[in-house]
Amino acid sequence: MLDFAVTTGSVAAVPWLSISILFPIAAALAIPFIPDAGDGKTVRWYALGVSLITFLVTAAAYLNGYDPSVEGLQLIERVEWLPDLGLAWSVGADGLSMPLILLTSFITALAVLAAWPVTFKPRLFFFLILAMDGGQIAVFAVQDMLLFFLAWELELLPVYLLLAIWGAKKRQYAATKFILYTAGGSVFILLAALAMGFQGGGAPSFEYSALAAKEFGTRFELLAYAGLLIAFGVKLPIVPLHTWLPDAHGEATAPVHMLLAGILLKMGGYALLRFNVQLLPDAHAQFAPLLVVLGVVNIIYAALTSFAQRNLKRKIAYSSISHMGFVLIGIGSFSAVGTSGAMLQMVSHGLIGASLFFLVGATYDRTHTLQLDEMGGVGQKMRKMFALWTICSLASLALPGMSGFISELMVFVGFVTSEAYALSFRIVMAALAAVGVILTPIYLLSMLREIFFGKENPELASHNQLVDAEPREIYIISALLVPIIGIGLYPRLVTDSYRASIEALVARENLAFNKVIGPIPTGLIRKSLVAPSLLPPALVRVSALA
Repeated sequence: MLDFAVTTGSVAAVPWLSISILFPIAAALAIPFIPDAGDGKTVRWYALGVSLITFLVTAAAYLNGYDPSVEGLQLIERVEWLPDLGLAWSVGADGLSMPLILLTSFITALAVLAAWPVTFKPRLFFFLILAMDGGQIAVFAVQDMLLFFLAWELELLPVYLLLAIWGAKKRQYAATKFILYTAGGSVFILLAALAMGFQGGGAPSFEYSALAAKEFGTRFELLAYAGLLIAFGVKLPIVPLHTWLPDAHGEATAPVHMLLAGILLKMGGYALLRFNVQLLPDAHAQFAPLLVVLGVVNIIYAALTSFAQRNLKRKIAYSSISHMGFVLIGIGSFSAVGTSGAMLQMVSHGLIGASLFFLVGATYDRTHTLQLDEMGGVGQKMRKMFALWTICSLASLALPGMSGFISELMVFVGFVTSEAYALSFRIVMAALAAVGVILTPIYLLSMLREIFFGKENPELASHNQLVDAEPREIYIISALLVPIIGIGLYPRLVTDSYRASIEALVARENLAFNKVIGPIPTGLIRKSLVAPSLLPPALVRVSALA
């Protein structure tokens, strides 16, 4: 098996990642001591400043300490913490994590700006937002599985409180359902971490490099893979583990929407790549067809359900679930293009989902309703808002020139050209996934028509002063549209940052595929994926030793 440690880089001269994790958490702890009149004006400026500094720190880490051409771990920081338990403060970044670290700090800064109108318990609200910022960055940066579990758990309580305190009428139900689903799934992460760390005897070690060097055995890998798939499938979310998400989105406020859609869902996709694919490649070789099927189910089921929704928040929530299906297909494609498309889809959907849910919140603030039947005829009064909605919806339906188009195209091309699957399987799965691609513009464009140019609601038109988009709202959407359009026109802005890591990961998948002979459905996967001559020399030597 490939030794993960040989591809790691040098220790970071400046602890960029530790700063980006600990700074917002420490700053959040200082909020109770900030003088504030009670309306939150001072606290919100403080939170905005902290989130912007955190974003600048992550940007500095990328510019000063990260080399996109290196496939292994960089920006390494390691301090022994609890050596008797095999626990160390170990952080680093590679192509799987660096783009998502940048996305996290960027979306959080915009979410703080979106929370500008919050006046109810502002200290607690912004404390939770900043604590989430550090915790979510830690999920992508830590290189120890027990630390990963702790970081994964750190964001559960803030999200629960943000839903339970600032949510809508059914906030308690949505918050409780969220914590039950996600905490229940987290149990599998802890069990897998302990089992993998203690496997093989000797002193336990939970660092990714040590786990990647272990030989777990096929049965162990399959059990660990199944447990982790459930845990990460809840967060992605994978149908049928998705039902918490529409309820959470249905009750959340706009900044919480942005964090849920922009960051939390990506934690599931990242974890699948990091653990299921990278650390358990033999099991992944057998589970990959299931991921593809689940991805297609996500796309079709969620698109059809979104099409039928009359609640605006739930419509966009199911649309998010549908788009995350492409991530599953890309991860299961055994293709560098397809896996790269999955990574790009996570970044793209993080930006697009955050923009749509922010607009949902802004529209609700004006109309005080989420029912499409109660909206209509407001296009003449909110022309700027209509323009913003239109651009963001076109991005979501994968209009060429937007980031969603290139990411979904890469997933399709990577999967249909993959030699891991029989031609018939590829044709059937691609044809079914295309159904979701067809449904998406139908329900999004019909949604725009109903909101802005449908039958006018006399009560809404006469009793509500419909204010058009304000400068703060235009700025937030513009900040999201710049990378959405930039990536759509020049995808290498993002793909170059993880190309080397993805190629190494797929080569590792290919080795496992060639080695594994297990319960794979006949006719779906061929016996051999790639010729050894096409693999990097180092991997050929490892394959010969296996």
